[in-house]
Amino acid sequence: MDLLHERITALREEAGAMLRATIGQLSTNFQARVERDASIAEQSAELAALHSVDSGLCFGRIDLRDGSHHHIGRIGIRKDDAELTPLLIDWRAPVARPFYLATGYEPMGLRRRRHITSRGHTVTALHDEILDLNDTTRTGYEDHDGDTVLLAALGAARTGRMADIVQTIQAEQDRIIRAPRQGILVVEGGPGTGKTAVALHRAAYLLYAHREQLARRAVLIVGPNPAFLGYIGEVLPSLGETGVLLATPGELFPGVHATGTDTPATAEVKGRVAMADVLARVISDRQSLPEDLPAVDHESEGLVPEPALEIDHSEYGTLLLGREMAYEARDRARGIGLPHNLARPHFAFRIIDALTAQLADRLGADPYGGPNLLGPDDIAQLGKEIATSPEVHQAIDQLWPELTPHQVLGDFLAEPDGHLPTEDAELIRRTGGPWTPADVPLLDEAAELLGVDDTAQRAAEESERLERIAYAQGVLDLSAGSKTYEFEDEESEVLAAHDIIDAERMAQRHEERDHRSAAERAAADRTWAFGHIIVDEAQELSAMAWRLLMRRCPARSMTLVGDPAQTGDAAGMRSWQQILEPYVGKRWQHTRLGVNYRTPAEIMELAAAVRRASSPGFEPPRSVRSTGVPPWIERVPGEGLAAAVLAAVAREAPDEGRLAVIAPRELHQGLESIGGPVDLTRTVVLLEPRQAKGLEFDTVIVVEPALFGDSDLYVALTRATQHLGVIHTEELPKGMS
Repeated sequence: MDLLHERITALREEAGAMLRATIGQLSTNFQARVERDASIAEQSAELAALHSVDSGLCFGRIDLRDGSHHHIGRIGIRKDDAELTPLLIDWRAPVARPFYLATGYEPMGLRRRRHITSRGHTVTALHDEILDLNDTTRTGYEDHDGDTVLLAALGAARTGRMADIVQTIQAEQDRIIRAPRQGILVVEGGPGTGKTAVALHRAAYLLYAHREQLARRAVLIVGPNPAFLGYIGEVLPSLGETGVLLATPGELFPGVHATGTDTPATAEVKGRVAMADVLARVISDRQSLPEDLPAVDHESEGLVPEPALEIDHSEYGTLLLGREMAYEARDRARGIGLPHNLARPHFAFRIIDALTAQLADRLGADPYGGPNLLGPDDIAQLGKEIATSPEVHQAIDQLWPELTPHQVLGDFLAEPDGHLPTEDAELIRRTGGPWTPADVPLLDEAAELLGVDDTAQRAAEESERLERIAYAQGVLDLSAGSKTYEFEDEESEVLAAHDIIDAERMAQRHEERDHRSAAERAAADRTWAFGHIIVDEAQELSAMAWRLLMRRCPARSMTLVGDPAQTGDAAGMRSWQQILEPYVGKRWQHTRLGVNYRTPAEIMELAAAVRRASSPGFEPPRSVRSTGVPPWIERVPGEGLAAAVLAAVAREAPDEGRLAVIAPRELHQGLESIGGPVDLTRTVVLLEPRQAKGLEFDTVIVVEPALFGDSDLYVALTRATQHLGVIHTEELPKGMS
């Protein structure tokens, strides 16, 4: 026996030591894996950023009066030994700001500013600006007019993708880019003023200046259409930022791809703010008791029931759910003030309580008129049986159904009568088909009104958590029980696993980690609150779309860019006050960009004349350059329109750069050889006016301008950076002839 006891004791000691070592190693390995995963994700992001900004990584240098200098680049880089002076200063750092703001009048401590132009890894040009006139040192790269780099960038051939302007940010743009994050900033600007580029660089700056907050909450950038998002998609990666969510308004409801289209009139009806009240009434109507209910005789003598809903109970017979009972339960559930699906359990509890009381009265009635013969435990048991009855739940589903946004909106669009005027109802009536961009804010509104009853999900998650803790506790108990009993009366100096970690913390360490970026998680979560939202072409969004966006940003930290003069959507907003005052009153800032960097003066003169024909006081942004080439206008016979356009494309297509044909959708059928899916990297692309918003091309050919609306025509005429042509068969609009 003694020998057996010794062997068992030795085995316990060996097993205990192995178990403690295994637990420790598992915990260490798990933590290392988590840290490794995080490190890999972080390093992968850094590597992706380096690859993205590799071309033109360093684009400038500032020489200070004290003899020191700094190289300015798209991202900051330090040596491995983390010297105080970095190899490259991030353009967003405060020390880099004189590169953008210094002038000869206010040099901000600089002697000179150098612009470095490169292609790949090869420096192709240097331009030095002398800021200290007392400095007589010359390098041979002096730029005497100071605008060479800017004008070269403006005149460069387009690639179908927006390029960053980090090398040529102007002072007025820099002030907007670095404005405080808090509150709503409106950036208004006409065509070519760089408002989109400013907004994207502002996103990069805010991510740099508020990295911790925005990396956790993410930045959302909303653009007008997928082509536009593709056009701007490389700007932020070129600045070292890859964790931003880009989306159109039709992509802001998780799981919905709005591929359908609405007529302008239909989209306008769907976009009205009154649709919020309409949807609230639609949902409220689903909480009503049907009017035609059968009158059912109860077995008890002398009871004459009101019109009621029969509930066949397998064991106790027919229960009667009276209208008064249902109305009382409904009114009490509504009075709680919760969304429809979250209030549904309260309605169900009221119904179950009422039916339980009805059943208790039936079964426990004293034939001699005395008190109910059932005790509290008996009544509680009856309540459990009622609560688990399929028939009862079927009745509750009929009176207060659990709904989804898709059900509510789909049913409403199929039968909008009674909720809208007849004309509006006919405009939006639709059965089936894909969702449209104008449907997405309505789906979001319905989701807000319905709420999500996640009680079951939270209960399951809590159950899983408790199971993990119980399992961890078992492992710790096994570890504790494996200690030798040779010195059980003495306090052991050997630490067991349970001495350094408890079951809950051990379970937490082994939870599945979500390694998605904040932007990826935000895209899948309708209730996500973004740290900052940037909206391009903001004037085009409907009132319902603004309700959606404001829900996505409770902190109201937003940058809105647009131009009311370019509003083309019938559901769009006509003023910033109309957009913002319902949400923030007058607590928002407004700034305007007044310099047109894109459109040559000759083209802008024609576009402004067209705009003044309908708005005599209109003042366009001032163009900074002139090409000396005025727009050309050609009139052709109606039957020769397509041939004339194709001939012009062959004649005008640039050797380098991009050409766009902008024509009304109804004319695209005759221009199939130009058309196809919109791919802005192609040399020639066919677009309708709305698709051209925010884009720019070397050459633009506008077809049949008389068929354009005023705003759409103004947009189409201001997309060109070099040449503009117009082909028409009908009379020209005012201002063009």
